[in-house]
Amino acid sequence: MANHHNNTSFFLDKKDFVLIKPSKPTPSHILSLSALDSNPNLDLLCQTLYVYNSNGKDHNDPACVIKEALSRVLVHYYPLAGKLKRHNDGIYRIDCNADGVPFLEAAATCPLSSLRHFNGVDVETTLQFVTDVPTKRDGCHHPLVLQVTKFSCGGFTIGLGLSHSVCDGFGASQFFRAMAELASGKTEPLVKPVWERERLAGVPSNVLDQIQSLVPEHKASLATSPYLPTTDVVHECFDVKAECITKLKMGLMKENESITKLLMGLMNETNENGVLNESFTTTEALAAYIWRSRFRSLKLNPDGNTVLSLAGGIRQLLNPPLPSGYYGNAFVPTDVELIGKDLNEGPLSKVVKLIKKSKKMASKIEYIKNAMSIFETIVKQQHVKMESNGATMVLTDWRQLSLLGEVDFGWKASVNLTPLPWKMFGFVDLCIFMPPCSLDSSMKGGVRVRISLPRAAMAKFKEEMSALEHGDYNGLIF
Repeated sequence: MANHHNNTSFFLDKKDFVLIKPSKPTPSHILSLSALDSNPNLDLLCQTLYVYNSNGKDHNDPACVIKEALSRVLVHYYPLAGKLKRHNDGIYRIDCNADGVPFLEAAATCPLSSLRHFNGVDVETTLQFVTDVPTKRDGCHHPLVLQVTKFSCGGFTIGLGLSHSVCDGFGASQFFRAMAELASGKTEPLVKPVWERERLAGVPSNVLDQIQSLVPEHKASLATSPYLPTTDVVHECFDVKAECITKLKMGLMKENESITKLLMGLMNETNENGVLNESFTTTEALAAYIWRSRFRSLKLNPDGNTVLSLAGGIRQLLNPPLPSGYYGNAFVPTDVELIGKDLNEGPLSKVVKLIKKSKKMASKIEYIKNAMSIFETIVKQQHVKMESNGATMVLTDWRQLSLLGEVDFGWKASVNLTPLPWKMFGFVDLCIFMPPCSLDSSMKGGVRVRISLPRAAMAKFKEEMSALEHGDYNGLIF
């Protein structure tokens, strides 16, 4: 279930950076980002690798095609060709100066098949196919950077680095699709980009006490791991097949039904609301299992608190909704908190129900407005980044971004995508759910789980994932 490390040897020839500028004149001004964008925990470059096979019908140079498409799409997304800087008030601003996007072209002396189309290839190898540009002394940096690598088979990869302060996952996918649309012959993007960051302004207030993880008393109550802090962190990607997920959900529903019947029997009640047939989504079920497995792997103390933090999209929940072309950060976190013992030893179906309840609460406009005010306050008060503690698991789900199998640059759809581990929360607190590689038929309907843990904890986590694969839930579900 875990990834397989790559032993293929190859030579990678990298050219010098060039700056790709918008193909037409663009507005020259300074744009402010929202408080959600300026969240210091999003201050990082998110790198993703997209894999494309040879189209087998022509010899167009993918690097040239993508450079031209990038130049054209920057006319519409011109802020991405500028420079990003955090100012003294804590707000990020973009100087829209059309400076250009750093673009690196490379060639690899091996076919994509020798790297299994980056399906399960180790992080150290994958990092060679994405790139970064150091921040300048004045604190300015490029919000976007690309690397296109051509392979001997005619296929290629696109290494996209995009500032999380400028785009969330949906915004990044919107930009990437727009670039592909122009590469495939369209004259303009189907979805017009919209800035309007002022729409997500909260009302600054003294609500920092509502962010429990920032309160000293609460920090003291969080569970601790004997493996943290550490710099010896390993990154793994686990394949969870569809049948494993189905069995997990069925087991959780069966457990929930048994507990509900027992409670109703004790209270002499009948099931009038259909709670016995309550269903769980893949995200809810798998998030609960991964959360518990991670808790065990880190050997977090059972009397401490542990938190699962989910990102809830708000684009359609605001009144009025955000325009379809909005590409900034538009999500607020929703947290589920448990005492470690309850997570580790209690019914897992109860954990899933708490996740479901938390998601529902986070969809209410009052919750969203309050969350936006909290972020406004954090930024105004120049609050520092949250530190990794191991007690919190931050989950982001990439399966709904429509990036795999739908973005065509003229070489058919991509066959794989993989996000590189982000430095968010020291790597350890972040977990990403991803769609499977389209070339792996055994994974149809499945989920890839990327997680980073201290080396000393990873062996136990692999045991937990193996138990999921074989339907052995350590006797806690059935």
